[in-house]
Amino acid sequence: MKFGIDRLLAEPDLRAELDGKRVALVAHPASVTADLTHSLDALMAAGVNVTSAFGPQHGLKGDKQDNMVETAHETDPVYGIPVFSLYGEVRRPTGQMMSSADVFLFDLQDLGCRIYTFVTTLLYLLEEAEKHGKSVWVLDRPNPAGRPVEGTLLVPGHESFVGAAPIPMRHGLTMGEMGHWFIRHFGLKVDYRVVEMHDWLPEAGPGFGWPTDRVWINPSPNAASLNMARAYAGTVMLEGATLSEGRGTTRPLEVLFGAPDVDAKAVLAEMQRLAPEWMDGCALRECWFEPTFHKHQGKLCNGLMIHAEGPHYDHARFQPWRLQALAFKAVRSLYPDYPIWRGKDFKYEYTDDVLAIDVINGGPSLREWVDDDAATPADLEALASADESAWRADIREVLLY
Repeated sequence: MKFGIDRLLAEPDLRAELDGKRVALVAHPASVTADLTHSLDALMAAGVNVTSAFGPQHGLKGDKQDNMVETAHETDPVYGIPVFSLYGEVRRPTGQMMSSADVFLFDLQDLGCRIYTFVTTLLYLLEEAEKHGKSVWVLDRPNPAGRPVEGTLLVPGHESFVGAAPIPMRHGLTMGEMGHWFIRHFGLKVDYRVVEMHDWLPEAGPGFGWPTDRVWINPSPNAASLNMARAYAGTVMLEGATLSEGRGTTRPLEVLFGAPDVDAKAVLAEMQRLAPEWMDGCALRECWFEPTFHKHQGKLCNGLMIHAEGPHYDHARFQPWRLQALAFKAVRSLYPDYPIWRGKDFKYEYTDDVLAIDVINGGPSLREWVDDDAATPADLEALASADESAWRADIREVLLY
């Protein structure tokens, strides 16, 4: 198969449309060709007139390891072009930035999750391109989580940098398809095209979205594996909790939780009692870890590791959002007074006076369900399944593969 960048480089007719144009590249470390050449180097070598580059959260180089760490603007030391940060003093490209090019090539590897900030970066770029009369091309890449859809829709009024629109946590789209959805949803009038992949098979094994003959490169520092990409639509909610998501270890965001004062075996048993069907499609293994930084730094934590990989993975049955919700519910059941949620004093992604878990989930419904003793798995299932059905119907016309 071919990703969008590989097609652009291999097909002279596509590249010819960039002749005489100033070109900007939005990229990060996973923006590479099939032979692992970075897209910026490959485009320059192909004679494309790249006049500027843009880095999203974690930067063009991906050197900002922790979450919510800003990146400064810089000048590329090899090519002498400006490298603008879209996660620093601004997250939306300014008029000066937009004036640096005519065509903007968006070549970011996504994880298929609404909260992954590259989704919002795409929307902001499209909106600014409309204002300034610029063209946007998405060089499409796989959604490594594949086509499954999961989670409640973001509630209007809860928009943020990790929630651009009424999208569920696990959206099932490629970035090229998401661009089409944004344009339709917001009524944008922008010159937009997708350089589509050839032969992407999102429902075919063994990768189910990720072609196993392509090397996995971290699109952000803590996205270290395909297993993480599959689990992320659930485990990212731990960023709004006091429980550890494994930051400060070698397997961040691949654990359901970790804490020094929670019995993982007891939580696992309670999860099996409450909703065993939400645990399908993966293996859960008790683990111990001591974070070197972040939550519970230097303390021995007991937790559960997710294995959505190898013989343990069932693509159709794995539901990471429900799995994570169930882990929260089991902790609340066993430890009624446990301070699961980070407070409003924790500023999450440029928000104020709101709980991080509500920002992440796009509304309060999941937190309220966890904290309501009378709420059952069937209650959350009814809420989520209705939203998921509505989203599947909404995106049908923008699917390209």
